Amino acid sequence: MQMAPQMGYDRAITVFSPDGRLFQVEYAREAVKRGTTAIGMKTKDCVVLLVDKRVTSHLLETESIEKIFQIDQHIGAATSGLVADARALIDRARVEAQINRVYYDEAIGIETLAKRICDHKQTYTQFGGVRPYGTALLIAGVEDHRPRLFETDPSGALLEYKATAIGAGRAKVMEIFEREYADDIDMGGAIRLGLRALYQVSDAKFDVDTLEIGIVTLAERQFKKLGKDELARYVEEIVEEFREKETKDDSD
Repeated sequence: MQMAPQMGYDRAITVFSPDGRLFQVEYAREAVKRGTTAIGMKTKDCVVLLVDKRVTSHLLETESIEKIFQIDQHIGAATSGLVADARALIDRARVEAQINRVYYDEAIGIETLAKRICDHKQTYTQFGGVRPYGTALLIAGVEDHRPRLFETDPSGALLEYKATAIGAGRAKVMEIFEREYADDIDMGGAIRLGLRALYQVSDAKFDVDTLEIGIVTLAERQFKKLGKDELARYVEEIVEEFREKETKDDSD
């Protein structure tokens, strides 16, 4: 029986296929694509993270599902992919941030932290007996009087974005951002745009219990998550907006 072309090349992380591919890294990217949708956006005065927690059962305690994490006072991160892998990377990022404070008596830079996490992820593509991390992170924060947003890849690649998404709905969300994102968007506009995008890619119920939003502003330089009351106001506005649109389309 003839073996598939990739057989043998996807058994070890250190073996390139003849066309220059590392199949285990590509499989790790597929794990991210199957994860929940996470969104990040920079505005003129803050950076916003939004996540669909994908609550599939009413038996789940929604508070136990955490997709947005605080790393340092001025840094937050959103994850998609394998939850346990994400938790391990978040813990490492927190340690890196605290080490920087101990050594240099100052807060770690957003890009510096992102690069250290990506350097760690990249080593897991070089040695036998390990596997790549099956998760991607959006690392967001403020430094030097500007917001910054980085996307990390299972391969260890790093890119800075004005607006981006990871997870199952990435392609659709990026289409929406290409049309509607503007450099001068404010915090409220970014939250509404992100919620509109999540509403259109969500395959489960869309309410306060299934969403999570984190923000870091230039004024406060403090990462925080939106409370349920404030989040509920935004969610009700978006749901009503789409309800009116659907009613208008039906009448037409």
